[in-house]
Amino acid sequence: MSSNQPPGYGYPQGGSGDQNPYGQQPYGQQQPQGQNPYDQQPFPQQQPYAYPQQGPGYGQMPVDPALAGMPPLASTGQRFVARLIDTVILFVFLVVAGLLFYPRDWMSDPGSLSMGSQIAGGLVGWGAYFVLEGVLLSRSGQTPGKMAMKIRVARLADGSVPGSAGWTRSAIYVLPGILTGFCVGFLFWLLNVLWPLWDKPYQQALHDKAAKTVVVKV
Repeated sequence: MSSNQPPGYGYPQGGSGDQNPYGQQPYGQQQPQGQNPYDQQPFPQQQPYAYPQQGPGYGQMPVDPALAGMPPLASTGQRFVARLIDTVILFVFLVVAGLLFYPRDWMSDPGSLSMGSQIAGGLVGWGAYFVLEGVLLSRSGQTPGKMAMKIRVARLADGSVPGSAGWTRSAIYVLPGILTGFCVGFLFWLLNVLWPLWDKPYQQALHDKAAKTVVVKV
């Protein structure tokens, strides 16, 4: 090729064939990572799609009663005092049953108290308490102790009056004493009373779990 070619034809003088005369990157060469060749802001990142939360029918825990239009849960202190009052009533039933079925001198002579008298007195006392608590809980959700502390038993599902669940709750509380005697029954009651201290989120005792109930403020 003739050396008389005018400047600017082909490659610039003094340049090499691997340079671009227009100062641009060769076609197809990628820009360094992180740079935008059009000097524009990168597209904004889209927020991930928020899937709707599934309801209790899909295996999740039920909504907290306080968040479902139900009154706040009763405090541990309220429940303890209410149960203490109801226990005094239970003791009265047992004393009355003892007076009816035990010999008059059984305190001075415990040996005169037969096994049959003990069983009969216990069944009458516990049975009367079971009926009383079952009736009250099924109709209003309140025993005398709960009335005094302004709390009540409610269905976990919707906060309504327990109905038949009140009988279940009363039976779970009373039956251990009838079937196992005082010692085993006392251990169960103690565990039952303490259970709400660590049960979350509904602070249910064992008889609440069996009946699917909670204790709420009135």
